[in-house]
Amino acid sequence: MSLSDIGVVGLAVMGENLVLNLESKGFSVSVYNRSPERVTNFVAGRAKGLKIVGTFSQQELVASLASPRKILMMVKAGKAVDETIESLIPLLSPGDILIDGGNSHFPDTIRRMKRVESAGLLYVGTGVSGGEEGALKGPSIMPGGSAAAWPVVGPLLTAIAAKAPDGTPCCSWIGSDGAGHFVKMVHNGIEYGDMQVICESYHLFRELLGMDAPSIGEIFAGWNQGELESYLVEISADILRFKDTDGAPLVDRILDAAGQKGTGKWTSFAAMDEGIPLTLITEAVYARSLSALKEERVAASTVLAGPDSTKKIQAASLIADLKDALYASKIVSYAQGFQLLRSASVSYGWGLDFGAIAALWRGGCIIRSVFLNKITEAYRTNPELANLMLDPFFRDRLAAAQAGWRRVVAAAVETGVPVPAFSSALAYYDGYRTASLPANLLQGQRDYFGAHTYERTDGARGEWHHTDWTGHGGNTAASTYTV
Repeated sequence: MSLSDIGVVGLAVMGENLVLNLESKGFSVSVYNRSPERVTNFVAGRAKGLKIVGTFSQQELVASLASPRKILMMVKAGKAVDETIESLIPLLSPGDILIDGGNSHFPDTIRRMKRVESAGLLYVGTGVSGGEEGALKGPSIMPGGSAAAWPVVGPLLTAIAAKAPDGTPCCSWIGSDGAGHFVKMVHNGIEYGDMQVICESYHLFRELLGMDAPSIGEIFAGWNQGELESYLVEISADILRFKDTDGAPLVDRILDAAGQKGTGKWTSFAAMDEGIPLTLITEAVYARSLSALKEERVAASTVLAGPDSTKKIQAASLIADLKDALYASKIVSYAQGFQLLRSASVSYGWGLDFGAIAALWRGGCIIRSVFLNKITEAYRTNPELANLMLDPFFRDRLAAAQAGWRRVVAAAVETGVPVPAFSSALAYYDGYRTASLPANLLQGQRDYFGAHTYERTDGARGEWHHTDWTGHGGNTAASTYTV
C-alpha cells in the first residue's frame, strides 16, 4: 500500500475543504476524526474516488503516512489542540512535523513549539484565512514555527494557497514559534476594523438619507469597481441586495447583535502589551460588544435623549464623503495593524517582512483587496517605514480624503448616529500628526499624586524629574516604567 503525503486530523468544514484542496493539487491524504462517522461519511461522500484514505485511530493515521510524517491538525483552538499533540507525540518519530492550522492564540503556539521540539519533532503554527471557500479553492496561509519544517511543508502549503493577481502564491514563511499565528491574529483584527467601517457607512446611508438596503448595496457595488475594491465590500453589496423569500431585504430581518470568536480581542490585548494605540480595531471589538446588549439598547432608546437635529444632508455629497471616510479609515486600520506587527517583531525577535505579509493577503483571505498592492509597494520601497500613513501615497491620499472624512464624523455627531470606528480613526490621525499633545499635564498629574516623575522639554530624553508640588511631599520619587 502506498503511503499518504500528509495526514489531517479534524473533519469539520475547514478540515474537509483543505483535504479536498490538497488532493486536487496531486497530494494523497489520510484523514482522521475523533467521531468515526465523520470519516465514514466523508470518504463515502465528497472524497469518494479520490486519493483520500480514511483512518479510524491515530495509530492507523500515523502508520499510513510517508516519512517524515506531516500531520495537519484542524481542531478547535485551545484544549483540543494540546490533547491532540500529546496523544500524537508518542506515535511519531524524530523529524516528523505537526501543523496547527486553527486559530490558535500565538502564546499557545510558542509554548507548543517548545514542547514538540523537546520531543524531537518539528512544529508549525499556521494562520489560514479565507473561510470555507478559501480552504477549498485556495486560502491565504501564514506559517511560522520550526524553521527546519519549512522546506518539507512549504511545497504542500504553497501549492494549495491562493494566487495573487500577479500569480504569486499567498503563502510564505513568517518566522519562528508564534509568528504565523500572530500575523493571522492581526489579520483578523484588521478584518474587524474593515467590517465595522463598512457597517458604519451602511448605517449613515440608512439613517441620514433614509436609503433602503438594495440601494445602499448598489453604491457598495459601485465602490467595489474602484480603489475600494475588496472582498468585504463585494460581499456587503451582495448581502444588502439579497432578498428574503417574500422579496424583502433579508438584512433588515437579521438581529443587530453581533458575535465574535476572540481574535479581535486578542489583537487588542497584544496591542496593549506592546503599547501600540490600536484604537480603530479596539473600537470595532467594543462595537460588537455594545451590539450584543440588544435589550438594554432597546430600553435606553425610549429613555435617553438624542440631538434635535434638522441638518440637511445632500445624497451626492454624503456618498462622496463616505467613500473618502471609508478609504481613510482603512488606511488607519492597516497603519495601526502594521505598527503592532512592527513592535511585536522586535519584542519576539521574528524579523517580520511587512511587504511579504501584505503581499500574501492579496488573495484568498477575508481582507483581500486592491488596497494591499499599495501597502506591499510601500514596505518594499521602505522596509523601515515607521507608520504606513507616512508613505507618500497614503500620506497624499489621507490629505485628499480628510475634508470628507471630517464632514462625515461631524454629521454623525450632530445627528446622533454612532460611528466609533470612523471617529476613532480620525482622532488617531489627528493625534499622530500633532507635535504637542496634552500629556505634559497628564505627566504633571501623575507626578503630583504618585511621584511618578516626568521628562523636561529643556532636558534630554531619559532624564527623569520629580517636583514636590505641595511642599509636603519630599524628594522621594517612584520608579519609572513603560507599559
